[in-house]
Amino acid sequence: MYVAVGQFAVTPEWQKNAETCLSLMEQAAEQGASLLVLPEALLARNDNDPDLSVKSAQPLDGGFLTLLLAESARNTMTTVLTLHVPSTAGRAVNTLVALRSGKIVEQYAKLHLYDAFSIQESRLVDAGTIVPPLIEIEGIQLGLMTCYDLRFPEMAINLALAGAQVLVLPAAWVRGPLKEHHWSTLLVARALDTTCYVVAAGECGNKNIGQSRVIDPLGVTVAAAAEAPALLIAEINPQRIAYARQQLPVLRNRRFAPPQLL
Repeated sequence: MYVAVGQFAVTPEWQKNAETCLSLMEQAAEQGASLLVLPEALLARNDNDPDLSVKSAQPLDGGFLTLLLAESARNTMTTVLTLHVPSTAGRAVNTLVALRSGKIVEQYAKLHLYDAFSIQESRLVDAGTIVPPLIEIEGIQLGLMTCYDLRFPEMAINLALAGAQVLVLPAAWVRGPLKEHHWSTLLVARALDTTCYVVAAGECGNKNIGQSRVIDPLGVTVAAAAEAPALLIAEINPQRIAYARQQLPVLRNRRFAPPQLL
């Protein structure tokens, strides 16, 4: 199975961001990808207004997803991204959606909100309460995560114990001291914790690092982007997963009960 990872800088205009997503979807489908992962919070972004993502929130039947669903109906590829969906007045839910054949086949409200490094996502965003179910593509099971979820190994482990073979992660990883090091280290760590592939899309731009990655189950980087817009293509090989789990049976060797969502 081939996967694609689309990396770009989100603008303040949702229509322009939708056009970029549509282009990446078309390119990925043309290159034979079964999965396209896009970054986090794609509706709108403004370096001078950190709240614009929430201010620009749209319902799942809004103009942004309507355009993407129409493009999704033209192929059988699954596209994963996140956007802000309105909740109560002035607040939103950071919602991951998986699109396939013109429909939303799964959605997930981000569990771990980014209240760290002097940023407080929970100020305007409501946290989810449910670990998302797996989705299947070509017989391969995928677990869904969003950005800051990466720092919580118990979530990745729960998904792997439920049967995930690939972890999918849209992100907008904010720049800062040691942040690039954290990103690359954590992606490899979650792959090794779970013996899963990790497919991570990072937003680029003035405030986010980009650096999208595909990591294999033994921690090897098989595709990578730098700080500029890019479209990565990589192969997910079930035999590599089976080999990793035979050589490194960490899921089977665990001595602790699976950590549960509080």
